[in-house]
Amino acid sequence: MLKKKDDVSLPPAKIAVFKNREIRKTLHNNEWWFVISDVVEALIDTPNAKDYIRKMRDRDIELGKGWGQIVTPLSISTSGGDQKLNCANTEGIFRIIQSIPSPKAEPFKRWLAKVGYERIQEIENPELAIKRTRATYQLKGYSDEWIEKRMRGIDVRKNLTDEWKKRGVKGEDEYSILTSEISKAAFGLTPEEYKRHKGLDKPNENLRDHMTDLELIFNMLGEAATTEIAQKRDVIGFDPNKKAAHDGGTVAGNARKDLEKQSGKKVVSAVNYKQLAEKKMRGLLE
Repeated sequence: MLKKKDDVSLPPAKIAVFKNREIRKTLHNNEWWFVISDVVEALIDTPNAKDYIRKMRDRDIELGKGWGQIVTPLSISTSGGDQKLNCANTEGIFRIIQSIPSPKAEPFKRWLAKVGYERIQEIENPELAIKRTRATYQLKGYSDEWIEKRMRGIDVRKNLTDEWKKRGVKGEDEYSILTSEISKAAFGLTPEEYKRHKGLDKPNENLRDHMTDLELIFNMLGEAATTEIAQKRDVIGFDPNKKAAHDGGTVAGNARKDLEKQSGKKVVSAVNYKQLAEKKMRGLLE
């Protein structure tokens, strides 16, 4: 059955892939929670599951009774802030599948069970999560050199958010504001402005997955510098951390401007990686 959850602040959403369809998921209490609309769209091949979900709840009274919302960011970078999305854990998704007549139901059940089992493995051996993330990027067609930078950027980001948590920054709303502060100082654009510059108009498109090598490097510099500054100043609370975020982003911004002056080329690019051919998902992802 679906569990009713209060609004809580969760880690950034991650992406799983079923039959080339992206399913957003997030961890809560060491358990995967999946975005219900993504699951429905994957099962019935529709770009908009809203009406189908409404009708499904109308005809299945027990399903409707268990419906609840939890807060989940739409991207790893949380650049777009938080949105309330209907999510369900593995047990809840199995319940929803029962209400959907689809030939994909059985393959999806097997996929869901595998995802849950992989989470248990990752708790026991965190290195597996890193390997699976790397494999996902390889299947999408990214180069090994780009993947190395992206993986390093994930580590730098985690160090920063861990530092923010220790220093009194509260939840994803404040994380998003500080992230915007770094981005504005480093690139002259907030994350949302940056996404528009790159033509990323879908809420689940992660800005960092569309950054060039240089953009990833300067993004890492801004976040790593922010961590160092926060530690050096021993800042506590939102406002002092916001000043540290601005100053950390400025370190990256100054370095970016110096490179642009020396090279004669802009670092901020309109390039995105939508054109990367999505290879058929097998093994870990199918």
